Amino acid sequence: MTISVGLVGAGPWAEKVHAPMLSAGPHTRLTGVWARRPGAAARFGVPVFERIEELFDSCEAVAFAVPPAVQAELGVRAAKEGKALLLEKPLAADLEGARRLADAIAEAGVPSQMVLTWRYSPATRAFLARVSAIEPFGGRAAHISGALLGSGFTSPWRLERGAILDVGPHMIDMLDAALGRVTAVRAHGNTRGWVGLLLEHEGGAVSEASLCMSVPGDKPPATVEVYGKLGTEAMDGDRLGPDVFSVMLAEFAETVHGGGGHPLDAAHGLRLQEIISAAEEQLTRA
Repeated sequence: MTISVGLVGAGPWAEKVHAPMLSAGPHTRLTGVWARRPGAAARFGVPVFERIEELFDSCEAVAFAVPPAVQAELGVRAAKEGKALLLEKPLAADLEGARRLADAIAEAGVPSQMVLTWRYSPATRAFLARVSAIEPFGGRAAHISGALLGSGFTSPWRLERGAILDVGPHMIDMLDAALGRVTAVRAHGNTRGWVGLLLEHEGGAVSEASLCMSVPGDKPPATVEVYGKLGTEAMDGDRLGPDVFSVMLAEFAETVHGGGGHPLDAAHGLRLQEIISAAEEQLTRA
């Protein structure tokens, strides 16, 4: 079940996460890297390709560790080359780019899977199973950090768009999984500061999400809480555990070889982008 994967990108996230996890096996084998700064990729210990077409020729799947706008552009090219795609969140920088990428993937009929790390944790899956038994009607999520105040992962798109585009996909996705498909969103706040979301779900449930990446000092872990007629359940980021990436890659390999798609595919990423886009539009008008 081992699949050959080429990596697009050579930044901090590629160095600390993507390259090591794809190289570790047993479900993936890293065949090479393409980056706009080839010198940055030399430290990964695999071939560095000058042309992205050479990377495509070396693998059956492509993983992306680049800014959202670049992922949307190059993901379309990879899909047209018949490659399976392992995609970071958000799917793109904007809704138009997300639609182009999702459409290209659907047209090419290639597998895709989003790196929504919370969803691959055994603890998260146990949490969601418990939630289904309490007849949930509401919930809340909070993802508060100081990441934009200075860290190795601070990047121009994060500084410009803030928490809603970076950690928003995680929290919206978790509330969507726990309470039902999100059907509407209302947003208030500031994209570079604190953002509050009020989400309506199929079946009548309502949830709230608080997002900010500009808070100094110590903060509690990101948390999702769900309330139901038969009790309360909670999950926080400290419980994700070490198996997240191995589970994700095992499922990606199975999707690539077995077909049938994956529930966290590009179409799901597009739906999250639609919610985020609607929220950002409201924040811009405010």
